[in-house]
Amino acid sequence: MEVLSELFYGVLSLSWRELVMFAIGGVLIYLAVKKDYEPMLLLPIGFGAVLVNLPLNTVWEADGNPAFLQILYDAGIITELFPLLIFIAVGAMIDFSQLLRTPKMIFYGAAAQFGIFSTVLLALLLGRIFPELGFGLKEAAAIGVLGAADGPTSIVVTGKLAPELLGPITVAAYSYMALVPIIQPPVIKALTTKKERLIRMDPDERPVSKRALILFPILITVVAGILIPESASLIGALMFGNLIRVSGVLERLSQAAQNELANLVTLLLGITVGATMRGDQFLTFKTLGIMALGFFAFVFDTAGGVLFAKAVNVFSKKKINPMVGAAGISAFPMAARIVHKMARDEDPQNFILMQSVSANVSGQLGSVIAGGLVLHLVPYLLSK
Repeated sequence: MEVLSELFYGVLSLSWRELVMFAIGGVLIYLAVKKDYEPMLLLPIGFGAVLVNLPLNTVWEADGNPAFLQILYDAGIITELFPLLIFIAVGAMIDFSQLLRTPKMIFYGAAAQFGIFSTVLLALLLGRIFPELGFGLKEAAAIGVLGAADGPTSIVVTGKLAPELLGPITVAAYSYMALVPIIQPPVIKALTTKKERLIRMDPDERPVSKRALILFPILITVVAGILIPESASLIGALMFGNLIRVSGVLERLSQAAQNELANLVTLLLGITVGATMRGDQFLTFKTLGIMALGFFAFVFDTAGGVLFAKAVNVFSKKKINPMVGAAGISAFPMAARIVHKMARDEDPQNFILMQSVSANVSGQLGSVIAGGLVLHLVPYLLSK
């Protein structure tokens, strides 16, 4: 019996928690492969969740020493290296020309950050009702940043305010970002009529000078870094990537950032995020509360953007398709792609991609600024 017990130690050591996490990882992989829901995020996250819940957890720690997943976590997540590299890659992908043509779209990116502050208030309320959750102002602020729909910003803010919540918040941020195709469409349809979804918008094709495109990332970095110093690292990485793109003299580096760097860091980040989903730590009341609040934040982000666009239409002669407001979240380029697809589903001749991308890149800027504000205001409020 002792020999059999030793031989089947791995099987006997499994608990219901590991089995549940295997199922969750399997669902994420299924959504990536079968449904094609952001496979670059969901597939690595799902497989990482399976790996880290195997018996003895040798992929995290072996013989008292860090194994490869813990090494990736310590080197890429704790140090904030992966988020900053992702932002360089995202910056190299972003084209700000449409935003420069229609600067008013920046307000749609701001409106879609509504989920951050509403989620902070809700997390504080839940912390009062359920003291065992331990949601104080720092924890509530870190959870609220999930409303930025921005994984790198969530990692940086949580690492500074509530590092003990880094695992579940990172998982929530990237899981919900990958599930944007599932979360956003029902919210958008619930808040808009078919007539509103059929609104056509003419793209603004005025030329934007190369000088303006080069000055934009530099000025944004300087202004944001002066007004909100806490945002300097994130906004600096994002704008540096964009400057590589628009400079016109670093084409090879721009392509490398958009392709090799983005693919490699996304791969490592995804499997590392999945590795934080250990059954004994993930299946807790606190983690489930964070996941629920993250879902609430994403829904309110989407709703805030759509309702803002509808409010603008009340006072505007030239109507805006309210779905564009939903693209104001930071999940780039998923949100813009989903909104454009929904418009094409309603009317194959309706082309609102440019406006959606403009709102989406505005949301990218807005999320970084909002994250910097949170990092600045929370310590200040706690000192009073």
